[in-house]
Amino acid sequence: MTARVLVVDDIEANRRLLQAKLEAQYYTVILAENGIAALHAVEKHEPDIILLDVMMPGMDGYEVCRRLKADPATAHIPVVMVTALNDVEDRIRGLDVGAEDFLTKPVDDFALMARMGALTRYNAVASELRQRQASGLRAGVDNSDSVSVQDKPARLFVVDDNQRMATRIADMLKAGGHSAFTLHEAGGMTGLNELGVDILVLSMLSDRYDALKLCAQFKMNEATRAISILLISDPEDRQRAGRGLDLGASDVIFTPVDKQELLARVRTQARRSRYIEMLRERVDRGLELSVIDQLTGLYNRRYMNNQLEQLLQRSKMGGRPVSVMMADIDHFKSVNDTYGHDAGDEVLQEVAKRLKTNSRVMDVVCRPGGEEFMVIMPETPGGLACAAAERIRLAVAASPFKIYGGAKEITITLSAGVSTVNGPSDTIADLTKRADTALYQAKSAGRNRVESIAA
Repeated sequence: MTARVLVVDDIEANRRLLQAKLEAQYYTVILAENGIAALHAVEKHEPDIILLDVMMPGMDGYEVCRRLKADPATAHIPVVMVTALNDVEDRIRGLDVGAEDFLTKPVDDFALMARMGALTRYNAVASELRQRQASGLRAGVDNSDSVSVQDKPARLFVVDDNQRMATRIADMLKAGGHSAFTLHEAGGMTGLNELGVDILVLSMLSDRYDALKLCAQFKMNEATRAISILLISDPEDRQRAGRGLDLGASDVIFTPVDKQELLARVRTQARRSRYIEMLRERVDRGLELSVIDQLTGLYNRRYMNNQLEQLLQRSKMGGRPVSVMMADIDHFKSVNDTYGHDAGDEVLQEVAKRLKTNSRVMDVVCRPGGEEFMVIMPETPGGLACAAAERIRLAVAASPFKIYGGAKEITITLSAGVSTVNGPSDTIADLTKRADTALYQAKSAGRNRVESIAA
């Protein structure tokens, strides 16, 4: 797994050194010599990760990072500050403006590659979700392309067999407004997903358990895979900390743990997790909007055709027959003309509800458009399909429809046509045309009835 990396440093030797290290690991490297050049490079090349020097003439790294994070088009790009400064306040300042982490000069090779690997994995997930969301936007399934993340308290679980240290970490987190509990308080590590844990704070200093093994187990378990892991490590144990990042940990903080740095890193991880969660929700909603009719909650024409194609192919390959019922609300135009389109929408919603209530779980209930409905009946021969259609017709006509929020009642009926797949040469067009012809016959024969054309 590789990435496009923008290296920003005002000293050419530093740029070339990082370039050589990254290209040796097959990263694509873009160079910029100052803050203004960095912003232009981001716009032109759209890097996946930015290694940003802090101390530069003119616009320093903090200001570059602040501008990048303030722009919705670039806010998602992970930024790692690279600096000779090693003061906690300097690191916190960078995290406060949105940087994901700090690397201290001279840059340790192992720490650099471990950090790059962790960020590349995160960025791959986020990038895929953004692309899927963008595809949904192009398809017109959502009308908003912005994703904003607000800071909210996180729920953290502190795993450290040193009860005194675990309590100290938990108290720091609580003082920062978060919810935190320890392994000792929980009595075990089961059910973290059910407890709604956002971040696992995992100490690597324990003698009673292998933190790296736990890290791997959490990332292999589907129920806990999405939980961010923040490792606490001894500064002399950087290689194992880097291995933890390779195994899926999201971040590392070294002892002695500084309260402000801990809270800043937790905030960054919480933001990142919520960003991924929001992207997933947007993608899921986009998928739903692409197949669901928003007025009735039934499946739309796109989904209907997709299901018909699959079921028809299955039937042709020796499966059981597929039948469809095409239904139309009788005199629906007069409902709209007499009572208004809001009343018409209420009727459509109630018809959809009665169709779903009186169909089997395996049936696919759709609204292709207007006052037209279709019920796809898998594994259903013609006789059973006609009986099911008659049951649905009776359910619609059985009781009045309430409109104007229940202030008035009107009678609504359906006419329906049924057809069943007819041999291996049958197509969706053939099947639906026969159902449509049967529906026309039902309307011509007086409406509020079911007709069938088997072949």
